[in-house]
Amino acid sequence: MVKVGLTGGIGAGKSEVSRLLASYGAVIVDADKIAREVVEPGTPGLAAVVEAFGTDVLTPDGTLDRPKLGALVFADPDRLKALNAIVHPLVGARSAELEAAAGQDAVVVHDVPLLTENGLAPLYDTVVVVDAAPETQLRRLVALRGMTEDEAKARMSAQATREQRLAIADLVIDNDGPLEALEPQVREIWERLRAR
Repeated sequence: MVKVGLTGGIGAGKSEVSRLLASYGAVIVDADKIAREVVEPGTPGLAAVVEAFGTDVLTPDGTLDRPKLGALVFADPDRLKALNAIVHPLVGARSAELEAAAGQDAVVVHDVPLLTENGLAPLYDTVVVVDAAPETQLRRLVALRGMTEDEAKARMSAQATREQRLAIADLVIDNDGPLEALEPQVREIWERLRAR
């Protein structure tokens, strides 16, 4: 088994890289997807979030109001730290279960947005960073995700810097260009991972 840590700043295109790797045969362990699962209604994770942040972070149907919670935590580093203390251990446990279920010859790609911030690079055989200039990230977040410029900047500033991510990279995918330029880079990295 080859354990890969895949990361990149918000809006860098990590999800597209993850999708391409999955299409080649990688087993994807998506931390964001798991983070949503562990706070679904009826879970201990959601109960802990409500205890820490109050019922205002719930929608009328009892699900987590992610935009409202995001607005709270990305504007306040202490509240973000409190949320991470609840969610990260739950995500870690579920990720370990999914990895254990993959075959011994699998390439398991852990799609982890906060890999750099949480010092997780040593957990992986290879760290792949999807890189894009901050201006590119900002443009994508506003155009593709409908964020205001201030919201996008707050999300970006809550993450590691570009330099910090690149410092832990074993392999870098440059995603500043058009989508067509991405696939050949991902294919090359896939071949290198399979060769291991």
